[in-house]
Formats: sequence, C-alpha cells, structure tokens
Amino acid sequence: MGGRARGRPGGRGGLTGLTGRAGLVALITASATSALGSRVSMVAIPWLVLTTTGDPTQMGLVIAAQMIPYLLSGVFGTPVAERLGIRLSAITADVVSCVTTAVIAAAADAGLPVILAMVAISGAVRGAGDRTKNVMLRPMAEAAGMKMSRMTAVHDGLGNGATLVGAPLGGLLVFWLGAQGAIWVDAASYAVCVLIMLTLVRPPAHLMPARKPRPEPYLTALRAGAVHLSRDRLLFGMLAMTFFANAVNQAHTALFVPLWVSEVLHSPAALGTVLGAFAAGAVTGNLVFIGLAPKLPAFLTFTICLAISGAPRLIVLGVSDSLGLVLSVTFLCGFAVAAVNPILGVLLYERVPVDMQTRVFGLVATVSFSGYPVGGLLGGWAVTGFGLTAALLLGAGVYLVATLVPLLRHRTAKPAPVGPAEP
Repeated sequence: MGGRARGRPGGRGGLTGLTGRAGLVALITASATSALGSRVSMVAIPWLVLTTTGDPTQMGLVIAAQMIPYLLSGVFGTPVAERLGIRLSAITADVVSCVTTAVIAAAADAGLPVILAMVAISGAVRGAGDRTKNVMLRPMAEAAGMKMSRMTAVHDGLGNGATLVGAPLGGLLVFWLGAQGAIWVDAASYAVCVLIMLTLVRPPAHLMPARKPRPEPYLTALRAGAVHLSRDRLLFGMLAMTFFANAVNQAHTALFVPLWVSEVLHSPAALGTVLGAFAAGAVTGNLVFIGLAPKLPAFLTFTICLAISGAPRLIVLGVSDSLGLVLSVTFLCGFAVAAVNPILGVLLYERVPVDMQTRVFGLVATVSFSGYPVGGLLGGWAVTGFGLTAALLLGAGVYLVATLVPLLRHRTAKPAPVGPAEP
C-alpha cells in the first residue's frame, strides 16, 4: 500500500484518500478529547466532594468507585462489547459518560451516594469502551494508508499530552467556573466525542472483527482471551514487565517524590516541577519516536527504554539532593518511556487475532493498571520499614530485575500473520 488506502467497492469499507485519513484523525481526536475530559474530572469531581462534604476520605472513595469498575470492566465487560459491536460500544460508553457526568454537575447537592453511583457507572462503561477505541485504531490506520508503529506513537503521545495538560486544566476550570462548571465542561467533552464518532468514524467493515451469527457463550469468550495471552510468551513477559514497572512508578509518583521534596528540598513548589519534567520528557519522546519507530527492533527497544525510564530516576533521588540533576534525569526517563506503550501496542495488534483484540486488550490494560495500587501499598511499607533512601534503591533494583531479566531469557519469536500486512 502507498500513501492512500485502496478502497473496496461498495459499503463503508471503501473509504479512501482524504476520507480515510479524516476518519483516522477523527478517531484519534475523539480518544484524546475523551482522555482530556477524564483527567479534568479526576480533579473536578473529588474537589466537588471535598467542598461539599469537607471530608478528604470521601475524595478517595470517589476515585476508588471509578477505578475499580474501570479495571473490572476491562476484563469482564469486553465480551459484552464485542456482542454489541465495537463502534457502537465505543459510542455507548461516551453517551453514558456524558449522562453520568451531567447528572453529577446538575445534582451536586444530591449527596455522596449519587456521585459514587454515577462515577461507578461511568468507570464500568469506559473500561470496555476505551478498549474498543483501541481496536478501531488499526483498521482506521490501514484505511488511511498509515503505519501502525507511527499511529500507536501518535495515540500514546496525545494520551501523555492529555495527562500533562488535563490536571492543570482541571484546576484552572475549577478556579474559573467552580467545580460544577468544570464538570459541565467534562460532560460537554463526552458529547463532542459522541458527535465525532457518529459522523466521522466508520471503520472499514472488512478489517473489523466479524459479527458472529451465534456469539460464543460469555465464559467461553472470556476464557479464550486469557488463554491466548497466557500462551504468547512474548506478550505475557512484556505484560509482567509493565506490571512491575507500573507498581514502582506509582510508588515513585505518589510517595517517593513527595517525600524527597519534603525531606530534602523542604519546598512543595518543587513537587510539580519533578512530576512535570517526566511528563514533558514523555511528550518530547513521542514526537521523536514517531519518526524512528519503524526503524527500531521492537522487543529490544521496549526492554531497554522501559529499564531506562524507571531505575535512574529512583537512583538519582536516593543519591542526590540537586533539583537540577533530578529534573534532568527525570526528563530523560520520560523521554525513554515514550517508546514503551507504542511498541507494546504494535505487538498486540500483530500477535492478537482481530476477533480477540477487545478481550486481550482489556486484560492487558487491567493487569498493567493493577500495578498502581500494589505499588502504592508496597512503597509505603518500604519507606516505613527501611527509610526513604533504602526504599528508593530497593525500588530501582526491583525495576531493573523486572525489566532486564526477561531480556536475557528472551528468544526471538516471529509473530504470526493475523491480518493485512502493514504498509
């Protein structure tokens, strides 16, 4: 394939040229808009709870009420999403999120149970809905004649950008409009996503998972995705690496950096600069990786970049009290991490059959994200038991073992062709 996708006559699978690329841009825009809105709500809704109840504990309940259903839905909701249809599931998730967010904004005084119910419903539909948008990325990229290695880098880069911009934007919106106003903006962002998905995103039917006349039983479909992932030693090993990396990353972000800033610099102003340096490095790395992606060996690049992205920023906190040095190393670590998710994404598209992608993608996301609460808990225990410096060096050691040992054991495995060749 060249720069333009060749259309097939008849049906909506024949979108070509500008139309195909417009659809791809629309899908990525919808995903980025949804991600940005989610980041805003992660600031605005807990703040609303704090201002209405005055209880910080209830802020934590709101976050848990959204994240737990989100993680569970990524595994248990994906077979249902496949039956409903990939595109329809993605649109439904945005519609429900728009409604639940609007309810919170309109009925802010209804009480905590209503808020908890709304964020739980939103988390449950988005866990599977976000995976369906990921499944649509490859057929839309192929219809547009674009390389998946570059598209996964663009997609991940916009996600990093949403993370970098979303929280500060949420804070500004709360300041300008109040918590309810910021939540209304979030609801509007989901409405925009629905409009984009309905009017501009139509994946080619011949590249999408086929709708089966007699769908598999629910438990059979659920088990098939888990079995496929467990039998793919390369993907399973990469998933284990990301789980441990996310666990240490969460301890670094939620515990190690705030404690280091408090104990060494005695200035809370430095907290945002350290965390921002990592996000800025990730966004910069994405811009570079978009051009280099097709030329790099996938697994080797993934492993080395994952190792570089974690251990050095832990070590520098343990051995240095220089903010400048910490910011420099943290930025470089963020730069390295930019290659990790796009490479994992490309290998998932290559090695997972189209009709299993929703299930497997959901399982991978859930297992990866489950490292966050584990890391926060273990990080707290490590600091309490050994002190901050020892906990940092221990975390760096765990990170290196988890990322480099699989490299020593890796054996080259050729991915089975599961779809059209990449252009």
